[in-house]
Amino acid sequence: MNTSFEYVFPAIRGIQAGREYYTSMCPLKLIPKLFIFDDEELVPELRAQRILNHSRIPDMASYLLENNKDYVFSAITASIDGKVQFQPYGNDGEISRIGTLKIDMNSQFIINDGQHRRAAIGEALKSNPRLGDESISVVFFIDKGLKRCQQMFADLNRYAVRPSKSLGLLYDHRDDEAHITRTLAMKSTTFAGLVEMERSSLSARSRKLFTLSAIHYANNALLSGNKVDDIESAILTSIQFWDELGKHIKEWHLVRDSRITSGEIRQDFVHCHSIMLHAIGLMGSKLLRLPKAEQNKRLKLLNKINWKRSNSETWEGRAMLGGRIQKASNNVTLSTIYLKQQLNLELTPEEQRTEDAFNRGENG
Repeated sequence: MNTSFEYVFPAIRGIQAGREYYTSMCPLKLIPKLFIFDDEELVPELRAQRILNHSRIPDMASYLLENNKDYVFSAITASIDGKVQFQPYGNDGEISRIGTLKIDMNSQFIINDGQHRRAAIGEALKSNPRLGDESISVVFFIDKGLKRCQQMFADLNRYAVRPSKSLGLLYDHRDDEAHITRTLAMKSTTFAGLVEMERSSLSARSRKLFTLSAIHYANNALLSGNKVDDIESAILTSIQFWDELGKHIKEWHLVRDSRITSGEIRQDFVHCHSIMLHAIGLMGSKLLRLPKAEQNKRLKLLNKINWKRSNSETWEGRAMLGGRIQKASNNVTLSTIYLKQQLNLELTPEEQRTEDAFNRGENG
Protein backbone atom coordinates (compact mmCIF):
# COMPACT_ATOMS: atom_id res chain seq x y z
CA MET A 1 0.00 0.00 0.00
CA ASN A 2 1.37 3.40 -0.96
CA THR A 3 1.36 6.27 1.48
CA SER A 4 2.46 9.86 1.48
CA PHE A 5 3.71 9.59 5.03
CA GLU A 6 7.47 9.33 5.42
CA TYR A 7 10.26 9.27 7.95
CA VAL A 8 12.60 12.18 7.17
CA PHE A 9 16.21 12.12 8.36
CA PRO A 10 19.13 14.47 7.73
CA ALA A 11 21.75 12.17 6.27
CA ILE A 12 25.13 11.77 4.65
CA ARG A 13 25.37 9.50 1.61
CA GLY A 14 28.29 7.13 1.15
CA ILE A 15 29.34 4.26 -1.08
CA GLN A 16 30.53 0.79 -0.03
CA ALA A 17 31.05 -2.05 -2.48
CA GLY A 18 29.30 0.03 -5.13
CA ARG A 19 26.14 0.38 -3.01
CA GLU A 20 24.75 3.54 -1.47
CA TYR A 21 24.29 3.73 2.29
CA TYR A 22 23.31 6.59 4.57
CA THR A 23 24.37 7.81 7.99
CA SER A 24 21.95 9.81 10.11
CA MET A 25 21.28 10.94 13.67
CA CYS A 26 18.15 9.46 15.20
CA PRO A 27 16.46 10.63 18.45
CA LEU A 28 16.59 7.94 21.11
CA LYS A 29 12.82 8.13 21.61
CA LEU A 30 12.34 7.02 18.01
CA ILE A 31 14.64 3.98 18.24
CA PRO A 32 12.16 1.60 19.98
CA LYS A 33 9.39 2.64 17.58
CA LEU A 34 11.49 2.38 14.45
CA PHE A 35 13.13 -0.96 15.16
CA ILE A 36 10.65 -3.59 16.33
CA PHE A 37 11.61 -7.18 17.09
CA ASP A 38 9.36 -9.54 15.19
CA ASP A 39 11.55 -12.50 14.31
CA GLU A 40 12.60 -13.99 17.65
CA GLU A 41 10.41 -17.02 17.12
CA LEU A 42 11.93 -17.79 13.73
CA VAL A 43 14.53 -20.51 13.31
CA PRO A 44 18.10 -19.19 12.86
CA GLU A 45 18.20 -19.79 9.10
CA LEU A 46 15.20 -17.43 8.65
CA ARG A 47 16.57 -14.65 10.88
CA ALA A 48 19.08 -11.92 10.07
CA GLN A 49 20.26 -11.50 13.67
CA ARG A 50 21.15 -13.52 16.74
CA ILE A 51 18.29 -13.96 19.20
CA LEU A 52 18.07 -11.20 21.79
CA ASN A 53 19.87 -12.03 25.04
CA HIS A 54 17.51 -10.44 27.56
CA SER A 55 19.95 -10.90 30.45
CA ARG A 56 22.24 -8.26 28.93
CA ILE A 57 19.61 -5.54 28.79
CA PRO A 58 19.34 -4.47 32.49
CA ASP A 59 23.09 -3.81 32.77
CA MET A 60 23.17 -1.86 29.51
CA ALA A 61 20.12 0.18 30.51
CA SER A 62 21.66 0.90 33.92
CA TYR A 63 24.84 2.05 32.21
CA LEU A 64 22.78 4.58 30.22
CA LEU A 65 20.86 5.81 33.25
CA GLU A 66 23.79 5.99 35.67
CA ASN A 67 26.11 7.70 33.20
CA ASN A 68 23.65 9.95 31.40
CA LYS A 69 26.22 12.76 31.35
CA ASP A 70 29.03 10.81 29.74
CA TYR A 71 27.77 7.54 28.23
CA VAL A 72 28.89 6.38 24.78
CA PHE A 73 26.83 4.19 22.45
CA SER A 74 28.18 3.30 19.02
CA ALA A 75 26.07 3.43 15.85
CA ILE A 76 23.21 1.07 15.08
CA THR A 77 23.40 -0.55 11.65
CA ALA A 78 20.12 -1.36 9.93
CA SER A 79 18.73 -2.43 6.57
CA ILE A 80 15.64 -0.78 5.06
CA ASP A 81 13.09 -2.90 3.22
CA GLY A 82 10.93 -0.31 1.49
CA LYS A 83 10.91 2.85 -0.59
CA VAL A 84 13.84 5.17 0.03
CA GLN A 85 14.61 8.55 -1.52
CA PHE A 86 17.69 10.67 -0.92
CA GLN A 87 17.49 14.35 -1.83
CA PRO A 88 20.91 16.05 -1.78
CA TYR A 89 21.27 19.71 -0.85
CA GLY A 90 23.24 20.27 -4.03
CA ASN A 91 24.38 18.53 -7.17
CA ASP A 92 28.13 19.11 -7.14
CA GLY A 93 31.04 18.15 -4.90
CA GLU A 94 30.72 17.47 -1.21
CA ILE A 95 27.30 19.08 -0.92
CA SER A 96 25.86 16.30 -3.09
CA ARG A 97 26.64 13.83 -0.28
CA ILE A 98 24.60 15.75 2.32
CA GLY A 99 20.84 15.84 2.17
CA THR A 100 17.54 14.45 3.35
CA LEU A 101 16.72 10.74 3.53
CA LYS A 102 13.02 9.99 3.10
CA ILE A 103 11.78 6.53 4.05
CA ASP A 104 8.26 5.31 3.44
CA MET A 105 6.52 4.62 6.75
CA ASN A 106 5.44 1.20 5.47
CA SER A 107 9.09 0.19 5.29
CA GLN A 108 10.53 -2.46 7.58
CA PHE A 109 13.84 -2.05 9.37
CA ILE A 110 16.16 -4.96 10.18
CA ILE A 111 18.94 -4.36 12.71
CA ASN A 112 22.20 -5.81 11.44
CA ASP A 113 24.21 -4.64 14.43
CA GLY A 114 22.97 -3.07 17.67
CA GLN A 115 19.82 -4.93 18.71
CA HIS A 116 20.90 -4.99 22.37
CA ARG A 117 21.63 -1.25 22.26
CA ARG A 118 18.13 -0.74 20.86
CA ALA A 119 16.56 -2.81 23.66
CA ALA A 120 18.61 -1.04 26.35
CA ILE A 121 17.57 2.37 25.01
CA GLY A 122 13.90 1.34 25.17
CA GLU A 123 14.31 0.12 28.75
CA ALA A 124 16.20 3.25 29.85
CA LEU A 125 13.56 5.55 28.38
CA LYS A 126 10.97 4.02 30.70
CA SER A 127 12.91 5.35 33.69
CA ASN A 128 14.20 8.58 32.16
CA PRO A 129 12.08 9.81 29.22
CA ARG A 130 14.28 12.92 28.93
CA LEU A 131 16.93 10.76 27.29
CA GLY A 132 14.59 10.57 24.32
CA ASP A 133 15.71 13.96 23.02
CA GLU A 134 19.31 12.76 22.71
CA SER A 135 20.44 10.96 19.59
CA ILE A 136 22.38 7.98 18.30
CA SER A 137 23.93 7.55 14.90
CA VAL A 138 22.25 5.04 12.59
CA VAL A 139 23.78 3.61 9.43
CA PHE A 140 21.09 2.66 6.90
CA PHE A 141 21.65 0.13 4.13
CA ILE A 142 19.10 -0.74 1.47
CA ASP A 143 17.72 -4.23 2.12
CA LYS A 144 18.56 -6.72 -0.64
CA GLY A 145 16.83 -9.68 0.93
CA LEU A 146 17.39 -12.11 3.80
CA LYS A 147 20.58 -13.60 2.36
CA ARG A 148 22.20 -10.18 2.05
CA CYS A 149 21.14 -9.21 5.61
CA GLN A 150 22.53 -12.44 7.03
CA GLN A 151 25.81 -11.83 5.20
CA MET A 152 25.97 -8.30 6.58
CA PHE A 153 25.58 -9.66 10.12
CA ALA A 154 28.37 -12.17 9.51
CA ASP A 155 30.63 -9.51 7.99
CA LEU A 156 30.01 -6.94 10.74
CA ASN A 157 30.97 -9.50 13.40
CA ARG A 158 33.72 -11.25 11.45
CA TYR A 159 36.60 -9.36 12.96
CA ALA A 160 35.00 -8.17 16.20
CA VAL A 161 37.38 -8.87 19.08
CA ARG A 162 36.70 -8.05 22.70
CA PRO A 163 39.52 -6.19 24.42
CA SER A 164 41.56 -8.23 26.88
CA LYS A 165 40.48 -8.18 30.51
CA SER A 166 43.70 -6.34 31.41
CA LEU A 167 43.14 -3.57 28.86
CA GLY A 168 39.51 -3.23 29.93
CA LEU A 169 40.63 -2.74 33.54
CA LEU A 170 43.31 -0.26 32.53
CA TYR A 171 40.85 1.94 30.65
CA ASP A 172 37.79 1.58 32.91
CA HIS A 173 37.50 4.71 35.04
CA ARG A 174 33.95 4.04 36.23
CA ASP A 175 34.58 0.85 38.19
CA ASP A 176 36.00 1.23 41.72
CA GLU A 177 37.55 -2.24 41.70
CA ALA A 178 39.38 -1.44 38.46
CA HIS A 179 40.71 1.77 40.05
CA ILE A 180 41.98 -0.16 43.08
CA THR A 181 43.69 -2.70 40.83
CA ARG A 182 45.38 -0.05 38.67
CA THR A 183 46.64 1.84 41.70
CA LEU A 184 47.92 -1.34 43.32
CA ALA A 185 49.76 -2.39 40.17
CA MET A 186 51.41 1.00 39.82
CA LYS A 187 52.24 1.87 43.43
CA SER A 188 52.95 -1.44 45.14
CA THR A 189 56.66 -2.16 45.43
CA THR A 190 55.84 -5.82 44.81
CA PHE A 191 54.12 -5.21 41.47
CA ALA A 192 55.30 -1.86 40.09
CA GLY A 193 57.18 -2.33 36.82
CA LEU A 194 56.42 -6.04 36.65
CA VAL A 195 52.80 -5.91 35.40
CA GLU A 196 51.61 -6.47 31.84
CA MET A 197 48.91 -3.79 31.61
CA GLU A 198 47.45 -4.64 28.21
CA ARG A 199 47.44 -8.40 27.64
CA SER A 200 45.88 -11.04 29.85
CA SER A 201 48.51 -13.65 29.06
CA LEU A 202 52.28 -13.51 28.98
CA SER A 203 54.54 -14.70 26.19
CA ALA A 204 57.64 -16.68 27.00
CA ARG A 205 59.80 -13.64 26.22
CA SER A 206 57.77 -11.11 28.18
CA ARG A 207 59.72 -9.11 30.71
CA LYS A 208 56.67 -8.84 32.92
CA LEU A 209 55.91 -11.23 35.75
CA PHE A 210 52.19 -10.64 36.30
CA THR A 211 49.15 -9.53 34.30
CA LEU A 212 46.82 -6.78 35.43
CA SER A 213 43.84 -9.13 35.17
CA ALA A 214 45.51 -11.74 37.42
CA ILE A 215 46.20 -9.08 40.05
CA HIS A 216 42.60 -7.90 39.76
CA TYR A 217 41.09 -11.31 40.53
CA ALA A 218 43.61 -11.92 43.30
CA ASN A 219 43.02 -8.58 45.01
CA ASN A 220 39.25 -8.88 44.73
CA ALA A 221 39.59 -12.22 46.53
CA LEU A 222 41.77 -10.55 49.17
CA LEU A 223 39.23 -7.83 49.91
CA SER A 224 36.17 -10.10 49.79
CA GLY A 225 34.60 -10.53 53.20
CA ASN A 226 36.74 -7.76 54.72
CA LYS A 227 35.18 -4.43 55.55
CA VAL A 228 36.89 -1.35 54.13
CA ASP A 229 35.50 2.12 54.70
CA ASP A 230 36.26 3.62 51.30
CA ILE A 231 38.32 3.21 48.14
CA GLU A 232 41.42 4.80 49.63
CA SER A 233 41.27 2.41 52.59
CA ALA A 234 40.92 -0.52 50.19
CA ILE A 235 43.95 0.67 48.23
CA LEU A 236 46.02 1.09 51.40
CA THR A 237 45.02 -2.35 52.71
CA SER A 238 45.85 -3.94 49.37
CA ILE A 239 49.24 -2.29 48.99
CA GLN A 240 50.26 -3.11 52.56
CA PHE A 241 49.31 -6.77 52.18
CA TRP A 242 51.02 -7.39 48.83
CA ASP A 243 54.12 -5.41 49.79
CA GLU A 244 54.55 -7.42 52.97
CA LEU A 245 53.86 -10.69 51.17
CA GLY A 246 56.34 -9.83 48.43
CA LYS A 247 59.14 -9.61 50.98
CA HIS A 248 58.89 -13.37 51.47
CA ILE A 249 59.02 -14.55 47.86
CA LYS A 250 62.66 -14.08 46.95
CA GLU A 251 62.30 -14.89 43.24
CA TRP A 252 60.14 -11.79 42.71
CA HIS A 253 63.02 -9.71 44.08
CA LEU A 254 65.47 -11.43 41.75
CA VAL A 255 63.38 -10.37 38.76
CA ARG A 256 63.12 -6.80 40.03
CA ASP A 257 66.87 -6.65 40.46
CA SER A 258 67.35 -8.11 36.93
CA ARG A 259 69.27 -11.07 38.36
CA ILE A 260 66.94 -13.53 36.66
CA THR A 261 64.41 -13.16 33.84
CA SER A 262 60.65 -13.18 34.23
CA GLY A 263 60.45 -16.03 31.73
CA GLU A 264 62.68 -18.23 33.84
CA ILE A 265 60.58 -17.58 36.94
CA ARG A 266 57.32 -18.36 35.17
CA GLN A 267 58.82 -21.52 33.72
CA ASP A 268 60.25 -22.84 36.97
CA PHE A 269 57.92 -21.56 39.71
CA VAL A 270 54.17 -21.54 40.42
CA HIS A 271 53.89 -18.42 42.56
CA CYS A 272 53.65 -15.84 39.74
CA HIS A 273 50.87 -17.57 37.82
CA SER A 274 47.27 -16.33 38.01
CA ILE A 275 45.99 -19.43 39.81
CA MET A 276 48.48 -18.97 42.64
CA LEU A 277 47.91 -15.21 42.91
CA HIS A 278 44.19 -15.96 43.23
CA ALA A 279 44.90 -18.56 45.91
CA ILE A 280 47.13 -16.09 47.75
CA GLY A 281 44.32 -13.55 47.64
CA LEU A 282 41.83 -16.04 49.09
CA MET A 283 44.29 -17.04 51.78
CA GLY A 284 44.99 -13.37 52.47
CA SER A 285 41.29 -12.66 52.94
CA LYS A 286 41.37 -14.93 55.98
CA LEU A 287 44.71 -13.54 57.13
CA LEU A 288 43.47 -9.93 57.13
CA ARG A 289 41.08 -10.78 59.96
CA LEU A 290 44.03 -11.27 62.31
CA PRO A 291 45.90 -8.45 64.11
CA LYS A 292 48.57 -6.74 62.00
CA ALA A 293 51.50 -8.14 63.93
CA GLU A 294 50.08 -11.66 63.63
CA GLN A 295 49.55 -11.20 59.89
CA ASN A 296 53.22 -10.32 59.36
CA LYS A 297 54.31 -13.21 61.58
CA ARG A 298 52.27 -15.70 59.55
CA LEU A 299 53.46 -14.29 56.20
CA LYS A 300 57.06 -15.09 57.17
CA LEU A 301 56.09 -18.77 56.94
CA LEU A 302 55.90 -18.33 53.16
CA ASN A 303 59.71 -18.49 53.16
CA LYS A 304 59.48 -22.21 53.95
CA ILE A 305 57.32 -23.07 50.91
CA ASN A 306 58.99 -24.78 47.96
CA TRP A 307 57.36 -22.94 45.04
CA LYS A 308 59.22 -24.85 42.32
CA ARG A 309 57.12 -26.57 39.70
CA SER A 310 59.47 -29.53 40.06
CA ASN A 311 58.04 -29.96 43.58
CA SER A 312 55.38 -32.27 42.19
CA GLU A 313 54.67 -33.80 45.59
CA THR A 314 53.10 -30.50 46.61
CA TRP A 315 51.75 -28.95 43.41
CA GLU A 316 50.73 -31.90 41.24
CA GLY A 317 46.96 -32.19 41.48
CA ARG A 318 46.69 -28.84 43.26
CA ALA A 319 48.08 -26.22 40.88
CA MET A 320 49.32 -28.56 38.15
CA LEU A 321 48.23 -31.55 36.13
CA GLY A 322 50.90 -33.49 34.34
CA GLY A 323 53.34 -30.69 35.10
CA ARG A 324 51.15 -28.03 33.47
CA ILE A 325 49.58 -25.16 35.39
CA GLN A 326 45.80 -25.59 35.77
CA LYS A 327 43.26 -22.79 36.23
CA ALA A 328 40.12 -24.70 37.22
CA SER A 329 38.25 -23.48 40.31
CA ASN A 330 39.02 -26.74 42.12
CA ASN A 331 42.74 -26.14 41.59
CA VAL A 332 42.41 -22.64 43.04
CA THR A 333 40.64 -24.11 46.07
CA LEU A 334 43.25 -26.84 46.60
CA SER A 335 46.08 -24.33 46.28
CA THR A 336 44.37 -22.01 48.75
CA ILE A 337 43.99 -24.87 51.21
CA TYR A 338 47.68 -25.66 51.02
CA LEU A 339 48.65 -22.03 51.65
CA LYS A 340 46.27 -21.80 54.59
CA GLN A 341 47.77 -24.95 56.06
CA GLN A 342 51.29 -23.57 55.75
CA LEU A 343 50.26 -20.37 57.52
CA ASN A 344 48.29 -22.24 60.20
CA LEU A 345 44.97 -20.74 59.13
CA GLU A 346 41.73 -22.59 59.84
CA LEU A 347 39.98 -24.23 56.89
CA THR A 348 36.29 -23.85 56.27
CA PRO A 349 34.19 -27.05 56.49
CA GLU A 350 33.87 -27.08 52.70
CA GLU A 351 37.64 -26.67 52.28
CA GLN A 352 38.23 -29.51 54.73
CA ARG A 353 35.93 -31.79 52.74
CA THR A 354 37.76 -30.84 49.53
CA GLU A 355 41.12 -31.55 51.14
CA ASP A 356 39.94 -34.90 52.49
CA ALA A 357 38.70 -35.88 49.04
CA PHE A 358 42.03 -34.82 47.54
CA ASN A 359 43.96 -36.91 50.01
CA ARG A 360 41.78 -39.89 49.17
CA GLY A 361 42.56 -39.38 45.50
CA GLU A 362 39.04 -38.23 44.65
CA ASN A 363 39.95 -34.87 43.15
CA GLY A 364 39.50 -36.10 39.57
